[in-house]
Amino acid sequence: MIQTSNSTYDWVASTFEVFEKNLNGEAQTNVHALRKHAMERFAVIGFPTTRDEEWRFTNVAPIAKTCFSPVLAYSRGATAADIERLSFARLRSHRLVFVNGHFSSELSSLESLPHGVIIGSLAAALKSHDDLVNQHIGKYASTEKDAFTALNTAFLRDGAFISIPDKVVLEDPIHLLFISTGSDDSFVSHPRNLVLIGKQSQISIVERYVGLKNNVYLTNAVTEILAGENSVLEHDKLQDESTNAFHVSSLHVHQLEHSNLVSNSISFGGALARNNVTSMLAAEGVECTLNGLSLATGRQHVDNHTTIDHSSSHCNSHELYKSILDEKARGVFNGKIFVRKDAQKTDAKQTNKTLLLSDEATIDTKPQLEIFADDVKCTHGATVGQLDDEQIFYLRSRGIGETDAKDILTFAFASDVINRVHVEALRNQLDAMIQARLRQGRLSESVE
Repeated sequence: MIQTSNSTYDWVASTFEVFEKNLNGEAQTNVHALRKHAMERFAVIGFPTTRDEEWRFTNVAPIAKTCFSPVLAYSRGATAADIERLSFARLRSHRLVFVNGHFSSELSSLESLPHGVIIGSLAAALKSHDDLVNQHIGKYASTEKDAFTALNTAFLRDGAFISIPDKVVLEDPIHLLFISTGSDDSFVSHPRNLVLIGKQSQISIVERYVGLKNNVYLTNAVTEILAGENSVLEHDKLQDESTNAFHVSSLHVHQLEHSNLVSNSISFGGALARNNVTSMLAAEGVECTLNGLSLATGRQHVDNHTTIDHSSSHCNSHELYKSILDEKARGVFNGKIFVRKDAQKTDAKQTNKTLLLSDEATIDTKPQLEIFADDVKCTHGATVGQLDDEQIFYLRSRGIGETDAKDILTFAFASDVINRVHVEALRNQLDAMIQARLRQGRLSESVE
């Protein structure tokens, strides 16, 4: 990391001062001490550059040079019609809506909940359940080395708070919808989500990030999850920001004994997107599955960084990340698997595959294994290629046009990940979005 320039830091520091003045008496709370420490860390580490190994292929200078204004309070910018359009067809869910990072009670909808279940705003939970929040907030997402996590923590104000007691199976998914609305000025939102899952409980969470207008903004989101013993979690994240937006997100999951995590990360939008997914396998018998799919075109840049930390024995992890890149799009995949000394009987598999639809699209892929135990089974691999001419020829010989043949093969490549999404309404929506992207590509080619 390098020191942030004086002008950039001065801007961030001045906006933090304004932020503090809007806290209305919260300056003496435990969480504000966390904010101030995060701000101090950001002053030390600054924004990353391409000289930083973790950011070698992703240049965040456009973010660092832009004076993004934080949205300090909720204001109406989305309508019920927007929510209906952005909701998944036939998905019965517990829906929380956030507009520019702030909770909207009028646009949210919660079905009846089992006793003891809390689903709501983090800002409200900081007042009504402050002991529980303070026990966990900032424990799983570290601010020590990550500038964007430090910034999110410094400006921590609102997001989703989910607390699930022991032995609860929530039938309907929890839908977290984050909407960025139009503004004349560049703005930033820092959603912070905290999820606590009790022993032997089971839930599904769908996070979706969208923009209503094609303006310049930054979404800098952090989600922390504690998965209790024998709990089951599917976490599906759909990033569909505006094409001029910047999106940086970090998911940190701390898994306890025999917990089971499935994470599906899907990226379609944004000019520059960075998705960090980290899971700590902190006790025996943990199952961790990370899946990802990125579709990028034009000059989009999508960076997926994953870390699976096997710190205990008898744990399994499975990882499949795919990218489809067209025109001058660029993708990055960096997947780390750590197997600690005491993590015997580890079984870890990692696969990264990229489909390049043009000669100018590029991918930088770096699968990594660091193994300090001797009784393990670990594999990793990466492939980069284009559509198979023989497969295209086969389909054309069956009377299918060349463009349709390419679409069929591209869709099949993506479906390998999409079919791993268990929430049917989301899976159907993703299928439709991919098909629409393929049609859009054909229309742009015909215009040219």
